[in-house]
Amino acid sequence: MNAKTPSLIATDALQKITAPLSQAWTLPPQAYTSCEIFAAEVDSIFSKDWICVARIDQVKAPGDYICADLPSQPIVVTRDQQGQLHALSRVCLHRAMPLVEGQGNTTRLVCPYHRWSYELDGQLRSAPMMTGVEGFVESAQCLPELQLEVWQGFIFVNLDPQAQPLAPRLSGLLPLVSNYAFSEMQVLETIEYDSPWNWKILVENFMEAYHHIGPHKQTFEPAYPARDAEILDNEGQPWVFLKMPGGHRVTVEEGAFPALTPAQQHDLIAVCVFPTLLFGASAAGAAWYQLEPSGVDKMRLKIHGLYHPSVSGEPRAEDRAEVAAMLKLIHEEDIAVNRGPWQGLQAAMTTQGRLSLFEQGIWQLNQLWASGLGLKKPNHSG
Repeated sequence: MNAKTPSLIATDALQKITAPLSQAWTLPPQAYTSCEIFAAEVDSIFSKDWICVARIDQVKAPGDYICADLPSQPIVVTRDQQGQLHALSRVCLHRAMPLVEGQGNTTRLVCPYHRWSYELDGQLRSAPMMTGVEGFVESAQCLPELQLEVWQGFIFVNLDPQAQPLAPRLSGLLPLVSNYAFSEMQVLETIEYDSPWNWKILVENFMEAYHHIGPHKQTFEPAYPARDAEILDNEGQPWVFLKMPGGHRVTVEEGAFPALTPAQQHDLIAVCVFPTLLFGASAAGAAWYQLEPSGVDKMRLKIHGLYHPSVSGEPRAEDRAEVAAMLKLIHEEDIAVNRGPWQGLQAAMTTQGRLSLFEQGIWQLNQLWASGLGLKKPNHSG
């Protein structure tokens, strides 16, 4: 157990979190609102777990780069001239100026402050006007590099140099998503939102279909009824898989994924690789939610529509606009049920609430959260 975390959650509250699903409660309000708990998440989860920061198609050519922000570290993912991927701190070694923002293509990372320049593998190439500085050797300077792993086309990084590989920890998830060919998909369109609430509120909402009867009663509920949804056993691995069977079948000819089984052609799926990779798919298409928490009460959300180029061909402007409109419609139905709980969690009389059996995904997330903070040993029975 992490010495920093046992006092953060009262014993009786923790017992309610870790009880079997039929007896379980939500996380207590301070799990969302406490700056101390967010700091513990940064230290014990975001600095030690694998965090998804990009798609491989976003850095497919030599010289491509894309920036992302971990809660404690701005980074840049690059593809060097030899085709190798790197995840680097994007803070200049001189006076801590961010080297680059956004995404693009370049031959070197050049600090806009004093023009220190770095190769795409992080090696310092030149530092103007540093002649005469004792003990300063350009070739000995290199941007800190993070561990990097690609899984199903998603680029993950890890700040912990001792972290174990990710793929074995997702062995149970792989067969559930392999027919969707995520490794071959590309980003079609992206919409962005500033989200002034705790990151776990959005993750929980994404991973349960119970709320289809509320904000999605005219969209998801008729097609994917909440009562038919099912959460699969993750056997303690750091993922949650929500399957939502639907009445309508999208055939291979109509859909985006030719390898889907007849049953999968009816399904909508939602997946979380803990803590913050969220993606969903139906036979018609897929989306990836990229979360960048920056505080207990703030997060940047990027929602990416994905497409399969071998099936869809070159996307048209109309295709991009249609995907963006659909992503916007669904997320804006969810904004009210993210904002509302954030307000309610700060009310003086708010306490833990009972979980429905249809919120097994939240129960699994809560076990991963408690384990990540060192509050309990890994446990997958529910």
